[in-house]
Amino acid sequence: MLPTGREQLLGDLRPARAVRTDSIVDLVGNTPLVRLHHIERDAPGVEIWAKCEFCNPAGSVKDRAALRIVRDALERGLLRPGVRLIDSTSGNTGIAYAMVGAALGVPVTLVMPENVSAPRKQVTTAYGVEIVYSSPMEGSDGAIVLAHEMVEREPDRWHYADQYKNPNNPLAHYHTTALEIWQQTGGRVTHFVTGIGTSGTVVGTSRRLHELDSAIRCIAIQPDDAMHGLEGMKHLPSSIVPAIYDASVLDDTIWMPTDEGWDMAERLAKEEGLFVGHSSGGNVAGALRVAKQLSAEGRRGVVVTILCDRGDRYFVPLRWEKRYLW
Repeated sequence: MLPTGREQLLGDLRPARAVRTDSIVDLVGNTPLVRLHHIERDAPGVEIWAKCEFCNPAGSVKDRAALRIVRDALERGLLRPGVRLIDSTSGNTGIAYAMVGAALGVPVTLVMPENVSAPRKQVTTAYGVEIVYSSPMEGSDGAIVLAHEMVEREPDRWHYADQYKNPNNPLAHYHTTALEIWQQTGGRVTHFVTGIGTSGTVVGTSRRLHELDSAIRCIAIQPDDAMHGLEGMKHLPSSIVPAIYDASVLDDTIWMPTDEGWDMAERLAKEEGLFVGHSSGGNVAGALRVAKQLSAEGRRGVVVTILCDRGDRYFVPLRWEKRYLW
């Protein structure tokens, strides 16, 4: 009997992702693309779509790069017995390394600023990784410097993954994220907009999208101030520029105020049911700017951006909770 009424509706809502797999890492990628119907009302005639990277098994877009980096190191024999993977991180890549390391039997050491959010510390600890904290005053750049120093002191102990220089970071997005966006939009994507962190997502995705259709506009987002509050994004003029960053694949840059990104993150939760982090808010705010300009010019478009992670990774514990966390 064919389903009707409520059964038909529920059947239509079933996800198309795998329900049985040999390993948790097989669930990395193939994330959903969701249309932001309420947000795009501000830009009539333009579609805004967001890639739900929080659906990756460790909860962020960084799962893609971490998996490719670790698999490449294993295949090349760089992660042999007695050698630990080490890298600097502000949170999400560390969680991704922790998940992949646990699943593939790779010991992991993470160097992160001491002031990263409590949930990120808790999650990485739960996976059983070793954490070394760098100065909270030096941000992600301080973690990079400390990781370098540790590797120089004991080079035989570590395999330094170095997400800021590792070509597998952008390659992960070149081979997966870009193709998924292309397929999920039926090749209709006209603009890709996302923030710069390590730059792997924006560089790898943009490079491949331009190869698929040179007319696609690929636009980066940067915080507009060195002392910004868009965690996970880099203000390149005041930061160590990642070696994998390639400005030649970008068509433009949007400078994003912290308040605009935070306001959009709140709006996404209230209007779209998407509880995401502030970098995701910044990404959607940038996508909306692009969409508004297209709409004002009477042009149509399909603007795609990235929802990097969930909002619960940014919760700050209340005073009475802190004594239970560390």
